[in-house]
Amino acid sequence: MSTQLRLTDLRPGGTHDLPAVAALMADAFDPRFGEAWTSAQCMGMLALPGVALMLADQDGLLAGFALSRVVVDDGELLLLAVRPQVRGRGIGTALLRAVIADARERGAGRVHLEMRSGNSAAALYRAHGFTQVGARRDYYRGGQGERFDALTLSLTL
Repeated sequence: MSTQLRLTDLRPGGTHDLPAVAALMADAFDPRFGEAWTSAQCMGMLALPGVALMLADQDGLLAGFALSRVVVDDGELLLLAVRPQVRGRGIGTALLRAVIADARERGAGRVHLEMRSGNSAAALYRAHGFTQVGARRDYYRGGQGERFDALTLSLTL
C-alpha cells in the first residue's frame, strides 16, 4: 500500500458523494467541537455558484475531502477533512494545494479560511503561507459548553 497520495487520486465530487463525505466527517471531526456539517448544509452549499467539492481517494476509499468556493476574486476553504487512519500521508496537503490552485485558476487574489483555535490543522495552513488576520472570541461552542475562538486565516495568491 502506498503511503503517499498521488495527485491523480484527487477528483471532483458532487451531491452523489455526500453520504461518503458525511461518514468521513463523522470519523474525522471530534464531536466535542461540533465542526462537522450536516448533509443538508453541504447540499445547500454545493447548490451555490462557485462551490467545489474535491475528493481524495486512496486504495478505493474516500480518504479526505475539501469543500471550497470562489466568489468574485476571493477564495474560501469551507471544510477540509482527512480520515484519521490515513493522516500524515500528504492527503491534506494535496487537497489544500488543489484548493489553492483552483482559486488561483478562477481568478482569486486570496484564499480565506476560518478554524477553531487549537485545531491541529493550523500547522498545515501556516506551512502553506496562511497567516492569521482576525479572530472571533468564543465563537464556537463545544458539546460540553466549552467556548473556542474562531481564527480567520488568509493567503495572498
